[in-house]
Amino acid sequence: MQPEPPRRILVVDDDPTVTEVVTGYLERAGFLVDTAADGRAALACAAAGRPGLVVLDLMLPGLDGIEVCRALRREEPAPAVIMLTALGEEEDRVLGLEVGADDYVTKPFSPRELVLRVEAVLRRRVAAAVGSGAGALLRAGDLVVDAAARRARKGGQELALTLREFDLLVHFMRHPGQAVSREGLLRAVWGWEFGDLSTVTVHARRLRTKIEDDPADPRLIRTVWGVGYRFDASPQKG
Repeated sequence: MQPEPPRRILVVDDDPTVTEVVTGYLERAGFLVDTAADGRAALACAAAGRPGLVVLDLMLPGLDGIEVCRALRREEPAPAVIMLTALGEEEDRVLGLEVGADDYVTKPFSPRELVLRVEAVLRRRVAAAVGSGAGALLRAGDLVVDAAARRARKGGQELALTLREFDLLVHFMRHPGQAVSREGLLRAVWGWEFGDLSTVTVHARRLRTKIEDDPADPRLIRTVWGVGYRFDASPQKG
């Protein structure tokens, strides 16, 4: 039987109106909600409450959302993170994804949409933890992935992958040699029917930095121009 998603959420925003509205919608959806108004308070609340997910504003006094996200990613287990960013700040959204945010929502946003995003991220996390496809190891050169245990190693060294990076890698390795579009990856890995395709691009780039011998000349995750990516399970040198 599949476990229920964690129901404790931490909302971090220095705007009390945003915090109040988001908290109300999340509580009506059945979540337990803690709140914090700055980065240091957020980390203290996360350590004490162990939330399953953090709704995290990028612009916070003192310790900003990027630093908070980095710190949360070092926790074990690390909570999921949905970053709140200003409309049009693409660089901020990309940076949030690069430091490990699972999703982002741009301000101003619909509280109902945010609740749906929270539920989708938590469902995805539970499904990933349960795993599909028992036990068999996935291999590509010196890269070895145990999908059931959610562990990846390269050259015998364990890789520090975020939730989405791991899911993307598993999807690639389960479909070697296939050209897959960014839209297809967004549906298969993120569970989104529509969304910003730069999300996929950023995660593929970050994954390359962790699994490729030379990220500037990738041999595993190949770009297929005009389509998306192809994973080569038997990379050729030179």
